[in-house]
Amino acid sequence: GPFRTWRREEMARATPEQAVAHPNWDMGAKISVDSATMMNKALEVIEAHYLFAMPPEQIKVLIHPQSTVHSMVEYCDGSILAQLGASDMCTPVAYALDWPERMATPGQRLDLSALSTLEFHAPDTEHFPLLQSAYDALKAGPVACITLNAANEIAVAAFLEGGIGFLDIERAVLGALETIPSTPNPSANSLADIMEIDHTVRMQTKAYLNPIKA
Repeated sequence: GPFRTWRREEMARATPEQAVAHPNWDMGAKISVDSATMMNKALEVIEAHYLFAMPPEQIKVLIHPQSTVHSMVEYCDGSILAQLGASDMCTPVAYALDWPERMATPGQRLDLSALSTLEFHAPDTEHFPLLQSAYDALKAGPVACITLNAANEIAVAAFLEGGIGFLDIERAVLGALETIPSTPNPSANSLADIMEIDHTVRMQTKAYLNPIKA
């Protein structure tokens, strides 16, 4: 996101307009803020765990400023297969719509001959603590994962409305995780359970943020 090189004190003063100004992608406001907090990668870690039955310790995140390599899979022999593409949401959206086939799109094409550098860096989870929260939530169980998502959605909406500061997003999410188990139904065995937990966390997060907004 846009705050990759920002200091924490600078991030504390960040505006919604700055947070949605991603250097490579043109996305919606919510996902752009998630990119700025690295919550987008936190959610993708959780998705990868459930979609591919992959242990959390085998899921790694890398900072890649060029946004050219979108995923990589390492095999037992040490070889790595990477998926590359232009920074254009047309590609993943079209793939989702036509899976398992591929459809032609008017999206950008990647010009490999124009690539000069591909950089990869380990993420700083102290600078962006919400990334670590995904691994913590997976260890805690499904209720924590639901809590993580619900609290984040409420906090991001409040930030985009100008009601809270940028760093208040992570405070709200981490604070919600600390309240587990505070939901009336600590299980997540059915859609009804999930909806109940989601609703409770959203109400708790709104209550937590109200004094900050005031």
